[in-house]
Amino acid sequence: MPNPISKKNLKKLAKLSIHTGLGLEKGQDLIISAPIEALPLVRLVTKEAYKAGAGLVSCFFGDDQMSLLRYKYANDESFDKAPAWLFEGMAKAFDENAARLAIIGDNPMLLAKADPKKVGRANKAMSEAGSPVRERITAFNVNWNIIAYPTKDWAKLVFPKDSSKKATKKLANAIFAASRADKKDPIAEWKKHNATLAIKSKWLNEQNFASLHFKGEGTDLMVGLADGHEWAGGAAKAKNGITCNANIPSEEVFTTPHANKVDGYVKSTKPLSHAGTLIDDIKVTFKDGKIIKASASKGEEVLLKVLETDEGARRLGEVALVPHSSPISASGILFYNTLFDENASCHIALGQCYSKCFVEGDKITKSQVEEQGGNSSAIHIDWMIGSEKMDIDGITQSGERVAVFRKGEWA
Repeated sequence: MPNPISKKNLKKLAKLSIHTGLGLEKGQDLIISAPIEALPLVRLVTKEAYKAGAGLVSCFFGDDQMSLLRYKYANDESFDKAPAWLFEGMAKAFDENAARLAIIGDNPMLLAKADPKKVGRANKAMSEAGSPVRERITAFNVNWNIIAYPTKDWAKLVFPKDSSKKATKKLANAIFAASRADKKDPIAEWKKHNATLAIKSKWLNEQNFASLHFKGEGTDLMVGLADGHEWAGGAAKAKNGITCNANIPSEEVFTTPHANKVDGYVKSTKPLSHAGTLIDDIKVTFKDGKIIKASASKGEEVLLKVLETDEGARRLGEVALVPHSSPISASGILFYNTLFDENASCHIALGQCYSKCFVEGDKITKSQVEEQGGNSSAIHIDWMIGSEKMDIDGITQSGERVAVFRKGEWA
């Protein structure tokens, strides 16, 4: 059967990832991770990388069927294991200035029928083993980028009434549209989009709010902001001096909340797909920055296991603002994938903060991040809380209120 994915747009996405997403420099090595089904995109990315002067391109493939085989046949001890050697090797490569590209496309419901206790244990082991990589990524030591490929199982989840071929084509077109890869000149489009996000970040940084008050259906949450926090969005310069767009697509501006200054309650407005499990209708209550109560209508056992990962797993590491009218929200598509769904809605993230979201974030030390209220954890999990009913006020340092969002839109 002919491939339903536009090769022309796939080539544009590959080129966009290398030149705008990564800003790959001549001589830089590149580490890629991808589902094995994404091989066509991996090959196009590899070609663009070498044309841009890459030193060595290495790819690590994942396979959904191999993951399922573990849950069917592995002994119990297997679920407390993770390839620490792989993450240590990647961390060493990043210390030597390798760039990082993640191509996502895993089936969001892959582990829906697996034992949630085993899923929780495996997730915890992977989070702990992955700390060397996550620390370097969240500290923005090197240029990195995430893009997506429309795998068949993912497509069928998003468009369940369509044939596999039609669903894949529709998901591919949705990915291209959200990533601006279907435009005549995607790189130029991203330059304009980055300028718009920079205007929002600049205004928020000028306000220097002490906190944000989120008020919506099922939500009344006061999020204190870290001391010396800085808003970011779109293109940013990594510590190695290379400007990149970490997420393609991206419609957000985001910063670091204060780990000890979050109070109130909040509910999710979109499902969260986490490590092959769908978690829906999340409801949590915060006190002094910590989640003291949590529930979900689906995937609750996995959610509670996530919160037990470590002390920082119950605290926030990111708060992000996205208007309800964003292109991804306007598409009306629920992607069941955080890279896309978080760009349709304001969101918060449990766990590790981004040290780049501080004034002089390229120079700040780990101890300074902690002193200024930044959270530390073995996880970083975004989930969506925004809607067309969300109002957000910024609370100034003197206690005054400034309208930031009204009914899901910039005020």
